Amino acid sequence: WALLVAGALMGAGDVIAQQLVEQRGLHGHHGPRTLKMMAIGFCFVGPVVGSWYRILDWLIPGNTKVVAVKKVILDQGGFAPCFLGCFLAVTGAVNGLSVQDNWSKIQQDYKDALMTNYCIWPPVQIANFYFVPLQHRLAVVQCVAIIWNCYLSWKANRM
Repeated sequence: WALLVAGALMGAGDVIAQQLVEQRGLHGHHGPRTLKMMAIGFCFVGPVVGSWYRILDWLIPGNTKVVAVKKVILDQGGFAPCFLGCFLAVTGAVNGLSVQDNWSKIQQDYKDALMTNYCIWPPVQIANFYFVPLQHRLAVVQCVAIIWNCYLSWKANRM
């Protein structure tokens, strides 16, 4: 279920990116790009993020304020930087970039994407880890992620 949601929301983020941010219009919409982003959501984002939340809950059990802060520090200090680099690499590979072009694109986009991540995710994750049961955390993140996915799709597909 979580994988389907992740894929659908990655696709929704791409549609929003193409229509509202890039203003492509319906005739200019690139359907294969949306399908690729959905596949990345199904095959990469959903499994990796869902597994990460289970691991994080195992490493730091509980849901007190102190536990939530510890989880956010580990999530944003360790997981987010690694995940974002991998996401950009996977997206570049799916888009057919050569290894050299993919590396150049990651170097171009990574810092800005990570700084944007830090503007959005720490407050979301504090609330998520403190108030939301484990089985619903990925869904909460994916709801906020519609906006984040829109940004990532725009960033990852901007050549």
